[in-house]
Amino acid sequence: MRTIEHWIGGEATPGGGHRRGDVYDPARGTPQAEVVLGTAADVDAAVASACEAYGSWSQTSLTTRVDVLFRFRGLVDQHTDELARIIASEHGKTIDDARGEVVRGREVVDFCCGIPQVLKGEFSEQVSGGVDSHSFRQPLGVCAGITPFNFPIMVPMWMHPVAIACGNTFVLKPSERVPGASELVARLYAEAGLPTGVFNVVNGDKEVVDALLDHADVDAVSFVGSTPIARYVHERASSTGKRVQALGGAKNHAVVMPDADLDFTADHLVAAGYGSAGQRCMAISAVVAVGPVGDALVDKVRERSERIVVGAGTDAGSEMGPVVTAAARERVLGYVDEGEKAGATVVVDGRDVNVKGGEDGFFVGPTLLDHVTTDMSVYTDEIFGPVLTVLRVASLDEALAVVNANPYGNGTAVFTSSGEVARTFQRDVRVGMIGVNVPIPVPMAFYSFGGWKESLFGDHHIHGPEGVRFYTRAKVVTTRWPHVREDSLAHLNFPTAH
Repeated sequence: MRTIEHWIGGEATPGGGHRRGDVYDPARGTPQAEVVLGTAADVDAAVASACEAYGSWSQTSLTTRVDVLFRFRGLVDQHTDELARIIASEHGKTIDDARGEVVRGREVVDFCCGIPQVLKGEFSEQVSGGVDSHSFRQPLGVCAGITPFNFPIMVPMWMHPVAIACGNTFVLKPSERVPGASELVARLYAEAGLPTGVFNVVNGDKEVVDALLDHADVDAVSFVGSTPIARYVHERASSTGKRVQALGGAKNHAVVMPDADLDFTADHLVAAGYGSAGQRCMAISAVVAVGPVGDALVDKVRERSERIVVGAGTDAGSEMGPVVTAAARERVLGYVDEGEKAGATVVVDGRDVNVKGGEDGFFVGPTLLDHVTTDMSVYTDEIFGPVLTVLRVASLDEALAVVNANPYGNGTAVFTSSGEVARTFQRDVRVGMIGVNVPIPVPMAFYSFGGWKESLFGDHHIHGPEGVRFYTRAKVVTTRWPHVREDSLAHLNFPTAH
């Protein structure tokens, strides 16, 4: 069985620990590899390597950094299919979905290839008599990324290309469930000419996470995962003086107005709810049907849901793969049971899906629950599986009240043909990312990704302009070059004239 190791100081290493974890094929329910689980000593070694590299990398010219990133971008492009196969085999999502993930991650590298333009400072002449002022930004030091299982390429690429382009060095702790893609990324960075120690990977679990959060030489931590862990990461890392951005969970709503194109809407709700088996932080999980639209909408979503082909993500005909682990499958099925007992109508039941050759796989079929209320666990909790719930309200105001009362504020969408409704919705909804007839409004790399409320802990969104601000700190310089003369401009009091 293949063993996936750490990447520290420019080479693969088993580190000093002896623990191993299974990496499953979720479509078969069997281990396909093992991953080395790191220790605090492995974190020390990776951070030491990153510290040593920081001295020279932070002083490397912008053009040299960009040269490396351009080469890295080309290598990611060349290896897209290989990366997609690794993701599909470890995560379970389809090859096409995994390929799309790689492309979206590469778009962040595209943005970083223009980092000289983004890092340009500001200059103001003659802010006072004979005085000029200018600003510039400098890297922080060693940055760490702690990333989830659901996007093994894209989410880490929201972090490390931006940090590295800004002159930092980086230690990545990927999910131990899907470590294979990060190993290949490390090798591609090395092939692109990134100096030894600038990018490191330490696989592991809570021991590695806590070691990164507590390490005195780690200057910033980026995290994406569930809300309870995001809160924990933010509090623990902030207590040691680190800069932290911690993106948490979601309960993304799609509000469907009576004037929406229902065929278009149903197509997109099914894609947004069941793509990647619902294991996306931006997946639609709650549909809010406004006024008389509910019955017709549910019928159209049901008809499309029942046609979805469920199978191994690596199979050419599959449209939806399994969830990532057996425990995830049991959790999702448990929520469906609870929803039915609480009074929700099970319109499409994915609890007994049969996949030929995948009898031991972690499959849940598309599931649609109607007449859900806001006190049911299928609504209040982040299920993270292929379960769409439908709530019914009488008006746009009621729909906004439902969305705004939810503790999460990651993404939301409205389906309508009314510009007035769209404008009201985007102005009044208390959510960070909004789609108008777009169900998964993930911003392009030159904007920034981030939610509100319990979907984000910290001040900065991720990648794009806010990502650059997160991975750098500003300096402002005020300059005077006085003529040599007998009278001095220095005074003990504030000047009264310029």
